[in-house]
Amino acid sequence: MTARLKKLLAATIAALPLVAAHAAVAHAEGERFVFVSHAPDTDSWWNVIKNALKNAAEDTKTSVEYRNPPTGDIADMARIIQQATATNPDGIITTIADFDVLQSAIEGAIAKGIPVITVNSGTAEQSKQLGALMHIGQPEYDAGKGAGERAKAAGVTDFVCVNHYITNAASVERCQGYADALGVELGDHMVDSTQDPTQVYNKVKAYLTSNPGTNGILTLGPNSAEPTIKLLRDTGETSKYNFITFDLSADISQGIKDGIVESAIDQQPYLQGYLPVVPPAQYSRYGVIPANNVNTGPGFVTKDNIDLVEKLAGEYR
Repeated sequence: MTARLKKLLAATIAALPLVAAHAAVAHAEGERFVFVSHAPDTDSWWNVIKNALKNAAEDTKTSVEYRNPPTGDIADMARIIQQATATNPDGIITTIADFDVLQSAIEGAIAKGIPVITVNSGTAEQSKQLGALMHIGQPEYDAGKGAGERAKAAGVTDFVCVNHYITNAASVERCQGYADALGVELGDHMVDSTQDPTQVYNKVKAYLTSNPGTNGILTLGPNSAEPTIKLLRDTGETSKYNFITFDLSADISQGIKDGIVESAIDQQPYLQGYLPVVPPAQYSRYGVIPANNVNTGPGFVTKDNIDLVEKLAGEYR
């Protein structure tokens, strides 16, 4: 027997106990996963993801706990990840709302041997750097740039990006991508609107009044889109702006049908809730995991296809 063959045989024998141990739990069920988002309690957009988590848990025969910082505070989110890690779940699913703030907490879970999948906010590169198994979500800069390209083709030269969650780095990427597509410096074109509907309304009104040359509006979700839609209805300027928003809601859908909103960027949140539960369940049971990340968006909802998704908004879309 050659030395090389001896080494190969030894390696094979050494691996046998691992294979046997894995086979012993290959068909186990009932894994527990924790999904940690950055969303405050007031953000209804995440209801679609919560619905998807419920369905995914039922289909995979697992349990999934949804946790979030009530006010959207990212430091609080990091503590939630650390608390989840301490309970030794079978996996953690988390957004990367702020890489620098969350890095230590996420890497701490991975160092403890807990599989982590990242979703929604953040990039595939950041997910890989953290050591997560995969990333599922929408490339935010690319989505913003896609919106900017649509706006540019429609003649937009001056814009406002209404950012209701400015502490989330991904939201700034959306505004930046839009600005870059137009070839305009982002600068003061991005408004920190907060999430209070009255403040969003007043801040957008003040910006449009002070910047009469604005002909493009980008909002980053229902929290900023819905007060802006109301403002344009109140002022009778429903057709004055090329208005694109991220995400869907009943008010946004109606805005599209009424011609106020040109399009909504659909990142398919249902998939962001459902898909992250399946890989860790399969990984726990069979040791298999997809080799690639999954981009759930961007797609654009317009008057041409709104009827296909409107009735599902808030639950599946």
